[in-house]
Amino acid sequence: MEVGTHAEGDGTTLSADVAVVGGGLSGLGAARALADAGREVVVLEARDRVGGRLLNVPLGDGGVGVDLGGQWVGSDHSRVQRLAAELGIEIFPQHSGGRNLLDVGGKRRRYRGTIPRLGLRVLWDVFVARRRIERIAREVGSEAPWASPRAAELDAITAAEWCERNVRTPVARELIGLAGRTVWGAEPKEVSMLHLAFYVAAAGGFDKLVDTEGGAQQDLLEGGAQQLPLGLAESLGDRVKLNAPVTRIEQREDRVQLTAGALAVEAERAIVAAPPAIAARIELDPAPPPARRMLGERMRPGAIVKCLALYEEPFWRADGLSGEAVTDHGPVTLTFDSSPRDGSAGVLLGFVGGPEARQATTMSAGERRAAVLACFERLFGPEAARPLDYAEQDWSAERWSGGGPTGNFGPGGWTECGWALREPHGRVHWAGTETATVWSGYMEGALEAGERVSAEFLE
Repeated sequence: MEVGTHAEGDGTTLSADVAVVGGGLSGLGAARALADAGREVVVLEARDRVGGRLLNVPLGDGGVGVDLGGQWVGSDHSRVQRLAAELGIEIFPQHSGGRNLLDVGGKRRRYRGTIPRLGLRVLWDVFVARRRIERIAREVGSEAPWASPRAAELDAITAAEWCERNVRTPVARELIGLAGRTVWGAEPKEVSMLHLAFYVAAAGGFDKLVDTEGGAQQDLLEGGAQQLPLGLAESLGDRVKLNAPVTRIEQREDRVQLTAGALAVEAERAIVAAPPAIAARIELDPAPPPARRMLGERMRPGAIVKCLALYEEPFWRADGLSGEAVTDHGPVTLTFDSSPRDGSAGVLLGFVGGPEARQATTMSAGERRAAVLACFERLFGPEAARPLDYAEQDWSAERWSGGGPTGNFGPGGWTECGWALREPHGRVHWAGTETATVWSGYMEGALEAGERVSAEFLE
């Protein structure tokens, strides 16, 4: 689907009520809401495509579509569900039939559900840890974590330090760490405990983050998640400008002027819908307060490589397996069955996150593929080593994302500059999933942030 137009290169100046920086789900959602309210909008996207951290590609001769970016629709992701219905995109369940695999500490187990059978001591430890984390998350909330009563205490330690003090068994600590590699693209030692609590609060509970049925990984979108921003961009038409990286935003008394190469846009206000680390590259005049400038350094993108292998059929199902596996024997630490809805082909999805992702980027493409397929083979048998096709996306190498799946605060980040995430800087407003208070880091959060920031203008 062709959407948007390429930015003019002849010194053109455009005028609008609102200029939106970033053609991802959040920016396009805000732009569409403003356009529906009768406002003139222009969307400036640095890439030659829309979608941000959502990206679909075809695999194999049959063109089996796969998601190289965000893909899941959670059970309570109502904004995504409404948008999909509006655009005529069908939602179908993530395949979960069969047994999952746990490959940790040199032992392999098959199990059903979210938590494997690990012995009463470990199971109790995991149960208690999850309940303690959820209790802290309720205290912290997602609206203003920096203002919560224990903010200074929780922001002074990493999630790993909290686990060392409160999670007794090494296996339980390892399971939390493995979850973090995919959820944040980071290890628990890289994020503050306050950030973990905020993230859980924004999702509505720890279980929702990690569960398939009833959780964040419940459903998929027919044709891939990038269909959402493509549909929004199509409705906006030539108001979406591609290959237009904004480098400067100058505020005047009643206007802003944005510079994107030879293209300039004058508007009443600007919305920057980009990850904080990417937004920090834009020169702002006048300069923002110190807390806003700190965000680019303190809220760092995670490291994630998403890998997908195509097979003639989902052969692991015949062996009674769901395709979901958790392993500490990398580089892949989490897998899912990402096959088409009708099972006409098999697709294994593997996440390489955190330190494994950073290590994987030092390999050649061939070495990385071989390491990923070796992991698939160890988990699912020799047939997994012979895919028909293979694709991967290293989001840390993607210039306009900087990493994924989301940005994270280490110790001190929330209390020093977290308040600046959503605080407008004069006529410049902020969107993007990192600014969301509901399902931050997910497509649902991106749409929630777009709703909020468009309402700020309309009010």
